[in-house]
Amino acid sequence: MAAKDSKAWLPPRWFIWTFWKAHRAWFRLTGGRRGLWPPTADKWGALRLTVVGRRSGEERSVILGYFEDGTNLVTLAMNGWGPEEPQWWLNLQARPEARVQLADGSTRRVLARRATGAERARLWDRQRQYDQQLDEYARRRPGETAVVVLERVAES
Repeated sequence: MAAKDSKAWLPPRWFIWTFWKAHRAWFRLTGGRRGLWPPTADKWGALRLTVVGRRSGEERSVILGYFEDGTNLVTLAMNGWGPEEPQWWLNLQARPEARVQLADGSTRRVLARRATGAERARLWDRQRQYDQQLDEYARRRPGETAVVVLERVAES
């Protein structure tokens, strides 16, 4: 379905991009004390994901919405519902090891993977609890939106 056919309103791409930039700046300016929050029963949380660039080999960080599924953290590779895949997801596909920072300041090593089959359907339904227009937003994208599971890696 084309974006113009969707009934679910989204702000323009320039606004989403500006908001992302401002959110990251706010996080940096507060020394990481603001900008992340834990998920609740009716609201997703925000975490900071740090990946290694697939071409540069340099660390790249992004703030993402997420929810918890047991010990796993779950997010969507949706890039503000734009058509292209987010760079962080492309980087994780090349190198799935990453680090997350949570609202309490804790960090953990994670291994990323795409949820498939029944697991994807179950996690997608969980995300719908936070956003009832999820399916309409997803139809704006040319392909299936990846549900990304960040599995905790035991510290050695």
